[in-house]
Amino acid sequence: MIVYILKRLAVAIPTLLVLIIASFVLMHVAPGGPFTAERAVPPEVLANLNAKYGLDQPLWKQIATYLWGVVAHFDFGPSFVYKDRSVNDIISQGFPVTLTYGFLSFIAAVLVGVTLGVTAAIKRNSWLDYLAVGISIGAQVLPNFVMAPILVLIFTLSLHWLPGGGWSFDDPRFWIMPVIALSTSYMASIARITRSSMLEVLSSNHIRTARAKGLPKRKIIMRHALRPALLPVISYLGPAFVSMITGSVIVDVYFTTGGIGKSFVDSALNRDYAVMMGVTILLGTLTILFNLVVDIIYGWIDPKIRY
Repeated sequence: MIVYILKRLAVAIPTLLVLIIASFVLMHVAPGGPFTAERAVPPEVLANLNAKYGLDQPLWKQIATYLWGVVAHFDFGPSFVYKDRSVNDIISQGFPVTLTYGFLSFIAAVLVGVTLGVTAAIKRNSWLDYLAVGISIGAQVLPNFVMAPILVLIFTLSLHWLPGGGWSFDDPRFWIMPVIALSTSYMASIARITRSSMLEVLSSNHIRTARAKGLPKRKIIMRHALRPALLPVISYLGPAFVSMITGSVIVDVYFTTGGIGKSFVDSALNRDYAVMMGVTILLGTLTILFNLVVDIIYGWIDPKIRY
């Protein structure tokens, strides 16, 4: 297992470096700049601003300086738009919010999705199967930008049960609608994958053998069927979790949670390349790390893939 982890790290680290360099180059060769987005700036003023932030240096030197700051000090530099604020300050303010409801959405999607999928497979062609499949199909066709206004219409404007926006770590009422809006479509995908995989496992030879030995149905499901049935689900969880974090832009904007998605949108509109770079690198790092964790878990469950 240690050799397998080292091999995965050997691939992950160069991938992250390529991501940083590619993002830096693409954003700096794009037309326009952070200081000319809103109004025309005199050439001498623009030259002074570029010199202050090191944008007048050759591109290779900018990349080297940026890489050293990120890798050695985890410093993403100053914001080009927000005076006296660093990119680290902006990320540290919004990322905990996004990570909190992203993680809660992930847990909710996994628990509900796996439960629906397993129930539908065990009770195949029963009313429970049809109900679970119907819920999954309905949830699949409701992306978060559709679910969000529906939730506000029902729980805020009609029933007055939940606040329609904002965020508080101390009041769970602010968590409910963002979590539902973000997790619903992923829950449906997990349920569909789990049902399909569980049906395939339940028809396999080793399950028939367990039934022939007279083992209790619950024991067959929990000990012999569930673990192999979850392998396709585990493969899906890595991209799903990262997609929840990166897809939180709609939730951040609609529910005004103050998460990192709103910062990314604002930085794109204001051409604040430093914030865009910081958020891109952070999300890219999360993608690589979480996929690495999923690969390790997959390798632990199914040792055959280590070779």
